[in-house]
Amino acid sequence: MGQDDVQAHEIAVAKANAGNALKGLGGGLAAGLAVIGAGIGIGRIGGGAVESIARQPEMAGPIGTNMIITAALVEGAALFAVVVGMLGILQA
Repeated sequence: MGQDDVQAHEIAVAKANAGNALKGLGGGLAAGLAVIGAGIGIGRIGGGAVESIARQPEMAGPIGTNMIITAALVEGAALFAVVVGMLGILQA
């Protein structure tokens, strides 16, 4: 095995390791950004609901119900995004 073969093997190993590191970075960023986006979205949903209830207190029940359903949908989408990000990290 010549020196050129050894260098080619070392370069191939370095590229594979760099790919694995970038895969982890991408998956972590995807999961983190999904959670941040969901937090912002749920905060805006809650703020809008509070403002609506302040304007029309008699509609507090339906507004609260719609707020909870919408927040659950946003949280579900964020959970799927986190799972996809984690699969990106863990997949060999």
